[in-house]
Amino acid sequence: MEKRGKSILTGIKEYIFISFGLALYAAGWSLFLIPNGLVGGGVTGISAIIYYITGIQISYSFFVINIILLAIALKILGKAFGVKTVVGVILVTIFLRLFPDIIPRELIEDIAIGNGKLLSAIMGGICTGAGIAITFTQGGSTGGTDIIALMINKYRNISAGKLILMMDVVIIASSLLIPSGESVGDRFAIILYGFILITVTSYSLDLILSGLRQSQQVFIFSRNYGEIADKITTLGRGVTVIEGTGWYTKKNGKILLVIVKKSEINYIFKMIREIDRDAFISVGNVMGVYGKGFDQIKK
Repeated sequence: MEKRGKSILTGIKEYIFISFGLALYAAGWSLFLIPNGLVGGGVTGISAIIYYITGIQISYSFFVINIILLAIALKILGKAFGVKTVVGVILVTIFLRLFPDIIPRELIEDIAIGNGKLLSAIMGGICTGAGIAITFTQGGSTGGTDIIALMINKYRNISAGKLILMMDVVIIASSLLIPSGESVGDRFAIILYGFILITVTSYSLDLILSGLRQSQQVFIFSRNYGEIADKITTLGRGVTVIEGTGWYTKKNGKILLVIVKKSEINYIFKMIREIDRDAFISVGNVMGVYGKGFDQIKK
């Protein structure tokens, strides 16, 4: 019963973070990108182009295109793309519909339009990239070109990342088809801003994901190694005891090896300080820790 309760709480927490991430993603489009007539990648980029040409709300075309893609993916991939993708599509649709009415026009004028297209592309890229990263950490997705990449990748040996990048380039370049009174130079500038946008989005995404995955490897040298090891295990982290010899003193001793997430390192320091203030500690950053309590090795 207790295990089931924890599972429910974990599920609720995941969907709260997914909702926040998708809200941040939609806010980036509604606040910075759409008011400046900018175009990005993915289905949202296609929806933006449709909006500029026809005036149809982005939320409507975003939902329709994703529903079609999800129906095709259901036939080709089965349930591989997961329930969270469906939830993600619905939430982004709702946020894209609500935010243009909720965000004050004065705020858009001051923050987005007043600061120009370049800064808006950068700020929009940070918001969308951070939103996608938060969503990805909880197993969620915004759908769209991710689904197309998965379907093509099933039959062709092409990486999903390359497929998404190629599709984004084509979508942004197609903004030249948007009829407007702007000069050719201005329209090419929009494409350039679009490439800046997807670059910033990608960088923000990678930066947050790599930061959240970062762990730290701690070597602890102390006479009270047993007490420290027992204390650390209360965090749910394993401790490895290594035999060592201090070459200066020529004495044998025990070294504790602990790998923890970056957010837990302060608890480790506090525990050690309470037991042995003279303990010698070495800390190093590590990436790609796999196993219980960390990332799982994927097929």
